[in-house]
Amino acid sequence: MSPATTQGAGAGVGPGGNPPSKARKPRRRRSGWARFLTWFGLAVVALLALGAAGVAYLYATIDIPEPNPASQAQISTVYFADGKTEMGRLTGGTNRENVPLSTVPDHVQKAFLAAEDRSFYSNNGVSPSGIARAIKVSLEGGATQGGSTITQQYVKNTFLTSDQTIQRKLKEIIISVKLDQQRSKDQILEDYLNTIYFGRSASGIQTASKAYFGKDVSQLTPAEGALLASVIRGPSIYDPSRSAANLTRSKERVSWILDAMVELGWLTTQQRSQAVYPTVAKAKPIEITGGTNGYLVDLAKKELVSRAKLDEDDIAKGGLRIVTTVDQKYQEAMIEAIADRGAAEDIEGAQTGMSAVEPGTGAIKALYGGTDFAKRPYNNAVDAHLSAGSTFKAYTLVGALQNGYSTRSRVSGSSPYQVPGTSDEIENEFNQQYGWIDLRQAAADSVNTAFVRLNNAITPAATKKAAVDAGIPDNTKVNVEENLTNTLGTATPSVLDNTNGYATIAAEGKRATPHIIASVKSTDGEVDYTASTSTTQAIDRDVAVDVTEALTHPITEGTASYAQRVRRPAAGKTGTAEDHKEVWFIGYVPQLAAGCAIYKPSEDGRTNVPLGRNVGGYKYCVPIWTQFMRTVMDGVEEKDFPERVGVNDDSRKNIGTRPRSTSTSSPDGSSDSTRTPGTSETSRPSATATSSAPEPSDAPTQGTPTGPSEPTQSAVPTRTARQQPTAPAPPSPSQAVGATTAAGTG
Repeated sequence: MSPATTQGAGAGVGPGGNPPSKARKPRRRRSGWARFLTWFGLAVVALLALGAAGVAYLYATIDIPEPNPASQAQISTVYFADGKTEMGRLTGGTNRENVPLSTVPDHVQKAFLAAEDRSFYSNNGVSPSGIARAIKVSLEGGATQGGSTITQQYVKNTFLTSDQTIQRKLKEIIISVKLDQQRSKDQILEDYLNTIYFGRSASGIQTASKAYFGKDVSQLTPAEGALLASVIRGPSIYDPSRSAANLTRSKERVSWILDAMVELGWLTTQQRSQAVYPTVAKAKPIEITGGTNGYLVDLAKKELVSRAKLDEDDIAKGGLRIVTTVDQKYQEAMIEAIADRGAAEDIEGAQTGMSAVEPGTGAIKALYGGTDFAKRPYNNAVDAHLSAGSTFKAYTLVGALQNGYSTRSRVSGSSPYQVPGTSDEIENEFNQQYGWIDLRQAAADSVNTAFVRLNNAITPAATKKAAVDAGIPDNTKVNVEENLTNTLGTATPSVLDNTNGYATIAAEGKRATPHIIASVKSTDGEVDYTASTSTTQAIDRDVAVDVTEALTHPITEGTASYAQRVRRPAAGKTGTAEDHKEVWFIGYVPQLAAGCAIYKPSEDGRTNVPLGRNVGGYKYCVPIWTQFMRTVMDGVEEKDFPERVGVNDDSRKNIGTRPRSTSTSSPDGSSDSTRTPGTSETSRPSATATSSAPEPSDAPTQGTPTGPSEPTQSAVPTRTARQQPTAPAPPSPSQAVGATTAAGTG
């Protein structure tokens, strides 16, 4: 190869046959910091891309969930009949009472915005700067807290948990944005104010207003609103009643909020100068409604299920506004009458139950179940089933008129009465003797043997039917048996049962169901209930009218003569159960029926023990009833009962045959035999002594009130007592007798 060729090859080809390399500049190596920035930038871009995609994914997949049940639960409030006066609250719900935003004063709303979210009406439900602060704290290892708008706070309290994690915070942000798009700002603010917790067991601004200031939210001042806005930051450190340090912190924050409102143009300088630090009420724990109101609230709660047909979930959710039929004036009058005239001071352990029912509607106007529901949640007017005594004779009168008898029909009142075919005997109180008397006089003097003879004539089934028709429950608790002595009150109705039975007679035979709830509404509108006041013509009108006239006689001339002090037409019947274990009086005026019973439970509560031999229905129950009726009827139009119809007068039947005796003129002008007028509830007469009917007296006696001078009742004409002939045999065999002595007396 020539040199030329060799040179050319050498110039164009390098070692190993490769082209020769060109001369290169040496490379500058990048520092580690530059490489880090490059990779960090790429990472940020990637994260932003991933973050945007992730946020988009989360936004698409996260829906607004159903609210937490606890966040929606409210307290249910029970009111007296005026719908304004609070009676008590049902336990079991959250102490919350939702209110519309329109009832919250504007200056109170602005106090919360100044304290929590000044851009509320302009932001999109979240605060970017607040979110940045929260993320920074989280990256530094702290909890994700702070930086929340009002919308975010509402979302956290209503839809989420209080977990302080990134995941929960992301859900909070996304739901807040969605919520802001779907609801108006006013609705979100209303929901927030009704949800936020204020301490003192108060959730929502309405209950907080009552807890801290004892007033409705609509009455809050700017300073009071600022205090409530401050306390939500932490009730344990801002409730001024807890400590001096709390008071100092509270004053500083209230001042800060009010100053901010001025800066934002939400409060004038003059208003600010007038906004002094408010007086805060002492914190009170939420307790079960006690006292006498507790029995009413408990009865209303039970009626929510039995009549309003609400289930336990409806009641637990709360938010119910329950208006009762109970008139506060009537309730206070009943409590006062029992305190003034009752047996508690005279008979240790005596219990009183009383109720008042409006004839024709069944509305419970007042009810006394005991002194304190919190200490003894046993309702004397509803839970106690007491031997009815002679109050049951009213139903036998109904049965008699339904079976061909008249209230002028006559029957022997001699004592004892031997039940045919048995060795059983039934006596009058103190074995007192009566003659050939009509049914009105038998009611006036509460003559046991006369009513047992009558009951045998019409059959005990007729008395039971009349009682059940009137409203006495036919169940095992009441146990209205078909035996001869059911007329003497062997059945055990509650005071409310028996009062309602008399209310049926007072309403001219129209039976209504007794009820304590007038209406129920829920704040969410899902519950809207109004009680029915429909009636059933359970007893013929004319029969009821004549029975009412007959029941005026115990007051005008018999065992309940003290009730004349009510000074208006009234009817009623006393009752004293066997051995004086339970005593009664149930009476009515045309507009109202009321019943009272007194009993004394044994130490183990299984039975009742005698109240005392001299204690009858006349002694305490009649004065209690009289004082109550006089108070509640004061100023109410006086009405007369309908005139007596005279059912079956034309075909009047008597029971048995008339005994041979000396005749005198009876009060209604018809012939009557001699008798000893009844005083079985006022004194213990001799079986042959001459006596007169009890007269009202203003002289103070045990269990009898002292009052202004009252008109004295004219005595029933005295009739000479004589040996009574043996009672005639009844027209039909008796059914089984429930007792051999008086099961019930006057």
